Amino acid sequence: MLSTILAALAGHVALTGGHAIHKRVTTPAAYASNSDGSYALTSITAPVQGAGSPGSESTWKLTIDDTSSGYKQTITGFGAAVTDATVTSFNTLSSTELNQLLNVLMTSTGADFSLVRHTIGASDLSGDPAYTYDDNGGAVDTSMSGFNLGDRGTAMAEMLAKMKSLQSDLKVLGSSWSPPAWMKLNGVIDGSTTNNNLNDGYLGSGVGSAGYSSEFAQYFVKYIQAYEALGANINAITIQNEPLNSQAGYPTMYMFDYEQGDLIQSYVGPALASAGLDTAVWAYDHNTDVPSFPQNVLNTASQYVDTVAWHCYASSVDWSVLTDFKNSNPDVTQYMTECWTPASGEWYQASNFTIGPLQNWASGVMAWTLGTDSSDGPHLSSGGCDTCQGLVTINSDGTYTLELAYYMMAQYSKFIPTGAIILNGSGSYTYSGTGGIESVASLNPDGTRTVVIQNTFSNDVYVTVSTSSGQEWSGNVPTESVVTWVLPAV
Repeated sequence: MLSTILAALAGHVALTGGHAIHKRVTTPAAYASNSDGSYALTSITAPVQGAGSPGSESTWKLTIDDTSSGYKQTITGFGAAVTDATVTSFNTLSSTELNQLLNVLMTSTGADFSLVRHTIGASDLSGDPAYTYDDNGGAVDTSMSGFNLGDRGTAMAEMLAKMKSLQSDLKVLGSSWSPPAWMKLNGVIDGSTTNNNLNDGYLGSGVGSAGYSSEFAQYFVKYIQAYEALGANINAITIQNEPLNSQAGYPTMYMFDYEQGDLIQSYVGPALASAGLDTAVWAYDHNTDVPSFPQNVLNTASQYVDTVAWHCYASSVDWSVLTDFKNSNPDVTQYMTECWTPASGEWYQASNFTIGPLQNWASGVMAWTLGTDSSDGPHLSSGGCDTCQGLVTINSDGTYTLELAYYMMAQYSKFIPTGAIILNGSGSYTYSGTGGIESVASLNPDGTRTVVIQNTFSNDVYVTVSTSSGQEWSGNVPTESVVTWVLPAV
């Protein structure tokens, strides 16, 4: 069984009461996952200290600064989106299979994910019909008396609570695709891009100077409280998924940058504080090509916002935008909160959207999405993504399949724990059209160091890593693979 293999891979880990007790690593180790699946978190020959013996192999040199001068961002975790598709498909498994899967995902038995993003109400990865937590038949509900998680919201909260019971470090981000229809100028969750905006007075129309801004804020308060009552603590929210994406086919809503800043500063932030909630608010939740948006949100709502969420869908993805943003905002925390994992993607797609943000100050990375059925759903019948494969596919026969993207992400999440510090490094380079070597390294809380190396060349490469602490480590990185080295503490 896969779970047995994964448990064997974590040979230095003992499980006590559902929590991992990591013994101090005294010898180096290496694990690999590759394009054809012949390596899947597989233990391979460990690196050796010194120059080693590359023979006739191609060679590559990397450096990492594992002294305090090289410390960069602290890691919160890695994971994926828990959508309605995830919850619905997971809940078709037997209790035994589900428990096994959740252990593989959320503990050191497998990926050890500790960061998830969930959908507040419907997204495109929801079965019909689209919904929110206060639909109220479309009628205005300023008293919020119609607020109700419903069957799907309740199932979502209960799934998150199960995950939290297995992963004590789990952090949960909630993101809204659309508020209730009655809060919007067009009066619908989806189906129209005309006036696809919050009725908050920002466009000079609607009800009063502030419209339903207060009710919009209370919607988040009530949702957080309802989830907490079911054991699912919400650590952070973004108030609008992809605020610059207005589409008719699935729940979306357009939101201007200063509008988002004003809503957080004057309504959402104060409402959370007044309710005694410590849930953070993150800005933006969209692509890297409009960094002015999160900058203006931070400028407007700095009292409540110090974190920015980024997606990968810009026409030309450039993760160095995060480094530029960090240089302009030294106290900011950043995350890559969404990138899809289609079956048609490059074998290294999930590794790419993990390593790039990590090299550029991201404290965590989340894929879209954690799980789907064998038809990449359930999803809405119109609009949005109908080819978004989960990291896990739930098969019709009651089994599950861990997809290649799962292994690509696990090469990072399993070996770069919460609290690890990303280290400055050099030597990463990818040639146009021919591949390359990319790497990222961390100093872990127990003093060990992790080096993840992505090789997109069609040949093995012998890699040497020089550390600022005065060591040199060398080893083989197989063709088209992601390899993780775990090095002993200095």
